[in-house]
Amino acid sequence: QIDDVAEYVLSLSGKSSDKDSATRGKAVFKENCVDCHGAKGQGNQELGAPKLNDAIWLFGGTKDAIVETISYSRGGVMPAWGQILDKNIVKQLTVYVHSLGGGK
Repeated sequence: QIDDVAEYVLSLSGKSSDKDSATRGKAVFKENCVDCHGAKGQGNQELGAPKLNDAIWLFGGTKDAIVETISYSRGGVMPAWGQILDKNIVKQLTVYVHSLGGGK
């Protein structure tokens, strides 16, 4: 699941992503991430949730970096989803997040 969300996030910023995985990740993203990051990955500065739909990556814009961020968190603001979501859900989130940035 985290990998799929990472693929989706990569697609938001225009990066290369797996389309099927990003589609699955979008559903997981909507269920778990939109409250802070917004429906289109636009972020929320007041909450400390960065934009995910541009090419600016604080902790790296690779799929591996996104999976790590989703799984273990960064800076203590976002929860570490690796202990909450199953590995397939994490994969889906990774794909989706990657797609938000334009990943292909």
